[in-house]
Amino acid sequence: MNRHAAPQTGGLRPAAFRQESGTMKMHAPRRVGIKTRLLGGCVLARLRHGDRGQALVELALSLPVLLLLLTGIMTFGIALNNYVQLVDAVSVGGRYLAIDRLNTTDPCNDAATAVKNAAPGLVRQGTLTFTTTMFNTLAAGGGQLGSYSGASCSSSSNTTGAAGNLVQNGSVQLTVTFPCNLSVYGYAWPSCTLSASITELVQ
Repeated sequence: MNRHAAPQTGGLRPAAFRQESGTMKMHAPRRVGIKTRLLGGCVLARLRHGDRGQALVELALSLPVLLLLLTGIMTFGIALNNYVQLVDAVSVGGRYLAIDRLNTTDPCNDAATAVKNAAPGLVRQGTLTFTTTMFNTLAAGGGQLGSYSGASCSSSSNTTGAAGNLVQNGSVQLTVTFPCNLSVYGYAWPSCTLSASITELVQ
């Protein structure tokens, strides 16, 4: 029997042996602490979850402000676009009135139709309000001949009433208003009305 044989340790891991100067010394195996590894993993996991939670809190605090700013910019952008459409459409209606003398018995309706055709998007969104005013610039002081509210000012002939007030070399003024909507998350601007006006020389 070999006296230097390693002792049996049953189910345990055999001890490590090292021979020094003809003698045999036994050293216990080095083991990594399982609890230490588990503890370190838990700490790192909590740190990761903590960073993720902080990011979620920051997002929850900043998201309402960002949405409010974005919605406000979009709302004002829509209002500005509506105003540009209104100005262009009123310009079309004014030019139509300038050449409508002796061609119609209802110049107000002709101008309103021209404006609506030039801005169909505004017609779908709300109600346009029309005011048509005729002036005789040849008279002393450039007297006003008539002012008509609404989309119609029908006359019995093209030389009487509103149609007759379209005097050659006189002027006609067309004013159109449109209600705009500046509501942002339930808060609406106290008063918002878009208005455009044009004055043309009657041909």
